[in-house]
Amino acid sequence: MNSGVLSAALAGFGTGMSLIVAIGAQNAFVLRQGARGQAVLAVVAICAASDAVLIALGVAGLGAVVTAWPAALVAVGLAGGAFLICYGVLAACRALRPAAGQSLTAGGAAAGSVRAAVLTCLALTWLNPHVYLDTVLLLGSVAADRGPLRWVFGLGAMLASLAWFAGLGYGARLLGGVLARPGAWRVLDALVAATMLVMGVLLLARTF
Repeated sequence: MNSGVLSAALAGFGTGMSLIVAIGAQNAFVLRQGARGQAVLAVVAICAASDAVLIALGVAGLGAVVTAWPAALVAVGLAGGAFLICYGVLAACRALRPAAGQSLTAGGAAAGSVRAAVLTCLALTWLNPHVYLDTVLLLGSVAADRGPLRWVFGLGAMLASLAWFAGLGYGARLLGGVLARPGAWRVLDALVAATMLVMGVLLLARTF
């Protein structure tokens, strides 16, 4: 029984990790916040907690509801695609015209920056229909195959999400020496802009 529990947990961890490691809009945002040292705990907590909720819903069987209600995914796709494109444009503007003296600082973020980071993170997480398809539908379907151990599988996937976002957010500070140079931020913002714009356009195209 113990080996079965461990196997289910490891399978959930591996499956969850394989779905979130690709550099997407959410990961790019977490990376940027981590490199700047702004609202890292809040951003990591939101991403991990959101994934945990969605994974739990998938394991509980909400995937069938998502499949049966395609209009909801269309609405989320339109809103999410528009949001990603707008954020990508802002990142592109930062890359083309960086703020004076922009560099990595160890100081804490202002309250406004924390609020903006939290709202942006929530939008990037909940306005992406692929999140529902991956965590609710796909993970939920795979978890169902585990029978009575499906919740152990789901817990493994939740731990993978927490480990990834914590590592991405706090590990980004290891780039401090590189990002202390303003020019490096232009490169990072350019990459973020490209990621957001491409994903936004693809999201709108798939929605239509």
